[in-house]
Formats: sequence, structure tokens, C-alpha cells
Amino acid sequence: QVRLVESGGGLVQPGGSLRLSCAASGAITDFTSIGWFRQVPGNEREGVSCIRLRDGSQYYSHSMEGRFTISRDKNTVYLHMNSLKSEDTAVYLCGTVWCTRGNEFTSSGDWGQGTQVTVSS
Repeated sequence: QVRLVESGGGLVQPGGSLRLSCAASGAITDFTSIGWFRQVPGNEREGVSCIRLRDGSQYYSHSMEGRFTISRDKNTVYLHMNSLKSEDTAVYLCGTVWCTRGNEFTSSGDWGQGTQVTVSS
């Protein structure tokens, strides 16, 4: 089991930036990949981006590519969010995923608790 702890959420004005962190520990292997998701109450969980810890290969949801960037430093994965909009308001969670083409956001079963991001003036 991989333990995941998110941090970095908060209140930001439209057009602003935030960096979220997902610290992973536990049963991490060379095949562990981490994905960022977001969820708004009443909506399905939406995949944002994922990255393979071994080689840094990454994928993005088409709707968020360009504004969001994923990166990693050892076993911590970051989501850099720029030009934030009110519709980006959500709980952002990280989870272990397949992160392969066609199965970018297929869950491997581990989830963090999430961090709230609110974009508002």
C-alpha cells in the first residue's frame, strides 16, 4: 500500500497560481505512478495529470494541458497550476494510477485525502 498526503491547496484569485504537493511513502516500486484528480460535489472525479516516478513520463487531460504542469522530486509529485479559473475550484486528490497511454487515470487503489483549491476574487 502506498500512503499519499496532499498539501498546498488554498484560496487564490482568478489568474493566480498554486503548487500542490503529493508526498508518497510506503510500498513504492519502480512501477509506481501518481495521478492528480479533482472532484466537485455532485460530479465524477476527473483526471488531471499523471507521472511515472521511474522516468518522469507524464500525461495530461486535454482540457488542462498548458495551464497545469506535473513534476516529481523523488517520491513527491507536484502539480503546478497557472492561470487559475473559478471552474478550477475543486478538491484535488492524488492517487496511484497506471499512467500508460489509454489508461492514464486507471486507479491502482491508493488515494490521498485531498486538498481544497478555491479560485475566487
